Amino acid sequence: MKKQDLVIVGGGSTYTIGMVMSLIAEKGNFPLKSLTFYDIDSKRQEKNAKATEIILKEKYSEIEEFTYTTDKEEALKGADFVFVQIRTGGLEMRVKDEEIPLSYGAVGQETCGPGGMAYGMRSIGDMIELINDIRRYSPDAWILNYTNPAAIVAEALNRVFSDDKKILNICDMPAAIMVSYADILGKEIWDLVPEYFGLNHFGWFSKIRDRDGNDLTDQLKSHILNKGFVPEDSEIADDPSWQKTFKQVQIMLKDFPDYLPNTYLQYYLYPDNMVKKEDPKYTRASQVMDGREKRVFKLADEIIGAQTTEGADLEVDIHGRYMVRVAASLAYNVGDIYIVIVENNGIISNLADDAMVEVPAVLTNDGPKPLAVGKIPTFQKGLIEGQLAYEKLVVDAYFEQDYNKALQALTLNRTVVNAPVAREILDELIVANKEYWPKLN
Repeated sequence: MKKQDLVIVGGGSTYTIGMVMSLIAEKGNFPLKSLTFYDIDSKRQEKNAKATEIILKEKYSEIEEFTYTTDKEEALKGADFVFVQIRTGGLEMRVKDEEIPLSYGAVGQETCGPGGMAYGMRSIGDMIELINDIRRYSPDAWILNYTNPAAIVAEALNRVFSDDKKILNICDMPAAIMVSYADILGKEIWDLVPEYFGLNHFGWFSKIRDRDGNDLTDQLKSHILNKGFVPEDSEIADDPSWQKTFKQVQIMLKDFPDYLPNTYLQYYLYPDNMVKKEDPKYTRASQVMDGREKRVFKLADEIIGAQTTEGADLEVDIHGRYMVRVAASLAYNVGDIYIVIVENNGIISNLADDAMVEVPAVLTNDGPKPLAVGKIPTFQKGLIEGQLAYEKLVVDAYFEQDYNKALQALTLNRTVVNAPVAREILDELIVANKEYWPKLN
């Protein structure tokens, strides 16, 4: 089995150490020759990297080389795989993405509604530049992108790199939900075979089967309706915000019992309730900075200080394991089924072919082979059509530098709807993002 040269772009991320632990847990499925971190923030990356050096020494001595750098060419040259997890503007801009819409009574969330548009408009340019750099230095590398908001980023990248068949956009949220399904069913997540359709952060599980073909969907629905639903993935299980999010699934399923919903649908189906639950002066971004960010970097400091991982609370989360298993299926032609983002081209037969949809696909060394979904019902189709139009208009607004299309996008979005409010939010977001967005005319 060929050992891989892997680059993680965004080495300063709070998810990086978890990804390293996932690479260790999955080294039998995806063995590494080398691991490289790349980030433009040398200080954040160095802390993760210094801790990673110790982790690898103790838990992955087989790896031949580990390096970290802020030099793109040094990082990207000769890579087999590049995992991309960038956040243009950092958590400080996420605070504005959430606070500004909430101040107008609209949903403030990093990937949904106005916050998602702001984050997406910041991400597009950096992602295009990064893909071009990767192709300059590693023309044959697989690029696994999980930069948010994945739907907007995937739409933009598909327009610019439509001929590049080794870019795969992917989100771990369906997997994080499936971890909780597996716990309910007394199984491992890898034992479950999902049927799923939608857009990123905007989809539904139509069926959950086991590998023997047994349909477990009704069992799951019954449990959620009667006993509730809780997060089980180690990264989010103890987070009060995520606990509330998973609890909302029970309400969504009672109102719309046909399919098991993605948790993010709460923002579109119950926007007023979501606004009421948030504190505009202490949003989710601030909670992350006071919570996960401090926890992860404190852990890194402890490992560095002790020069050992002994006693360190190191956990493997589904975010990392899912990405690594996806990479393994691509690298070694395994043919496992994972939920990924691909161009529709008839997969959902009553949606436009150029929609970037999130569906199960068989992953081979020739890329994803999506499984047909067929026609979807009117309710879900109507919701998806509106969200898809919003996503396309956001990307149009970016490339065409068109204020009106950005306004149309926000007015269409179910988290805003009201045109005068959309205009007020947009105008304030433009000021907040003047260093990152193109000038909208």
